[in-house]
Amino acid sequence: MKFDVSKLKEMNELDFEQIAIWPFEVKVVVACVLSIVSAVVTYYGLVSDKFTTLNAVEAKEVELKQQYKGKYGIAANLEAYQAQLEQLQNDFSTMLKSLPTSNETPGLLDDITYVGTSAGLTFRLLNWQQEIPKEFYTELPIRIEVTGNYHEFGQFLSDVAGLPRIVTVHDFEMSDSGSGLNLRMSAKTYRTSLESELPK
Repeated sequence: MKFDVSKLKEMNELDFEQIAIWPFEVKVVVACVLSIVSAVVTYYGLVSDKFTTLNAVEAKEVELKQQYKGKYGIAANLEAYQAQLEQLQNDFSTMLKSLPTSNETPGLLDDITYVGTSAGLTFRLLNWQQEIPKEFYTELPIRIEVTGNYHEFGQFLSDVAGLPRIVTVHDFEMSDSGSGLNLRMSAKTYRTSLESELPK
């Protein structure tokens, strides 16, 4: 059937109540227009909202793939991670053993006195200061004042560093007393807040 474009000029004069007798060309054009309108309404009414959901799901898919890769990497190296964890636990236990317990802190003053007098120093002051609680441990400061010479001070500090329990030294003040040198300093040791977990 030949499509006669001239018949389209009659569109303005058509009556919707007599749609059955419209020319073929007009029916085709009207059908195309209705199809386009339906497609647009369907797209914006039903499909366009789904694109937001689709984008969110695609982003989630990428995230899940990344998580999968990370977990796969951990699973593939599980034995190595377990060995590393065991090593860290052993190192942590060793470090905990280096921290004095409540029962051992009084003896620490005796150890410091011993290494100081062995180095040739004379103690003028050796006192515990106020404890300083921290998140996982308690800081135990000690105020120390000794007299001696440079070499004796050096020997003393070396021996303190060699004690079996962790002791750090801070805030050095050295002065000349006329009969020798005075050294004032703070030493700190640390008591764990996990004493119940200390290895026996």
